[in-house]
Amino acid sequence: MIAPRSWLPTPVLSLLLLFVWLLLVRSTAFGHIVLGGALAIIIPLATYRFWDAKPRIGKPLLLLRFVLRVLKDIVVANFEVAYLIANPWRKLRPHFIEYPLMVEDRFTITMLASTISLTPGTVSANLRMDGKSLLIHALDVDDEEALIEQIRQRYEQPLKEIYEC
Repeated sequence: MIAPRSWLPTPVLSLLLLFVWLLLVRSTAFGHIVLGGALAIIIPLATYRFWDAKPRIGKPLLLLRFVLRVLKDIVVANFEVAYLIANPWRKLRPHFIEYPLMVEDRFTITMLASTISLTPGTVSANLRMDGKSLLIHALDVDDEEALIEQIRQRYEQPLKEIYEC
């Protein structure tokens, strides 16, 4: 649980809430700004008990490299999936894979599962209750072990270095 540090525990979230409020009401009238500002202060204060601790980023430059790698992989995978779908003579080999996790932190597991789901052709389907493995569905798998090793080297290992130093 996070203890509130002040009357404005998350200024960025508060600004985002105010901005979204003004977009929703489609007005910048004084009354809407006051009401949105009040909501932007009250909502974070009322919900801070439910937030997990903020993750500590051990290597910010590695995080930047990881984000760029994921963006590149998303673009490349989009073309690969489009090629697979556009070629009806190509027989797809969809497969569920039980991926054993090396990371233990809930935030890091969430980041890994989200990264896998963001990349076209793969979806994180389930996290086991013990948190030791992730069920992944892949659109076209020829070698299950190679896919597991690719995910481990490209995504899990950098995330472990970034967040679990």
